[in-house]
Amino acid sequence: MSSYSFQTSAEQVAQDLHNAIANKTVLVTGVSPGGLGAEFAKVIAVYGPSLIILASRDILKARQTALEIAGIAPEVPTRLLELDLRSQAQVRSAAKEVLTYEENIDVLVNNAGVMASPFSLTDDGIESQFATNHVGHFLFTNLIIAKLANPGNPGRVVNVSSNGHCLSPVRFHDWNFDEGKNYDPWLAYGQSKSANMLFSVSLAQKLGGRGLISVSLHPGTINTNLARGDWSEMYESLAKWFTVLGYFRSGQGEITWKSMSQGVATHVFAAFHPSITTSHNNGGFVQDCAVVKLEEVRSWARDPIEAERLWKLTEEIVGETFEY
Repeated sequence: MSSYSFQTSAEQVAQDLHNAIANKTVLVTGVSPGGLGAEFAKVIAVYGPSLIILASRDILKARQTALEIAGIAPEVPTRLLELDLRSQAQVRSAAKEVLTYEENIDVLVNNAGVMASPFSLTDDGIESQFATNHVGHFLFTNLIIAKLANPGNPGRVVNVSSNGHCLSPVRFHDWNFDEGKNYDPWLAYGQSKSANMLFSVSLAQKLGGRGLISVSLHPGTINTNLARGDWSEMYESLAKWFTVLGYFRSGQGEITWKSMSQGVATHVFAAFHPSITTSHNNGGFVQDCAVVKLEEVRSWARDPIEAERLWKLTEEIVGETFEY
């Protein structure tokens, strides 16, 4: 097995892990063309997964990605799933559909997300980044858990986070930013990304005994369609926060960019690499195709007490408890 780094390509990791990819049923959320989810699906398609389920709130975009996959690997079946993570009612409807599938799901990649968007509330009254990036995925994953954690089928859940989690812990006292009065787009993004990581910690704790593996990851900083808006203006406000919080020293302000392939390499690693299956790595955080040492992860994004608090808060938000 090759040693991996910041520069490693998704194609190299997928080639190394081709046996792990073959015959797997994989569900990916957020699969618009030009995004990380679509790229991940295309890279693994070459190695013969038994089914790729493409979940998106825009079925036309998911269909476009399915056509691209058909052009690369015509023998690999795809299935489209309408999934709008901003709407709890629609998430429930999508989950119901998944439960009718004949197949179990080997790998769920919770990839969909929004970044640093202006303040808005969903129809359920939740700040949109928290709703899309965390609450929707929490609800969807728990509702389809019978497809992921069952005897003889140890599934894997990959939650796509970001080093943006460094910007903010989960604001338990004010997770909705006082209905927008205290809103900062980057702090809201940071909160949602910390939540992605804590969700993996909880899944590992609660369902690791049933064989479920869950990790979160930072793909790297990649120029995708995630940044809808003036990127230079967004970058300036992000660099300011990184400086204020002590991640940049004065005069330093460069973020190192990755290509799409280098970013998706960590998706492939987290979804299929055998080293992740050890209990030591379950619930961990993956970056540059390696599990990050615990001491190098912000405490608020790995603490089991914070994870349990978030689990209970999110249960309150969705109005349902999930006890394992």
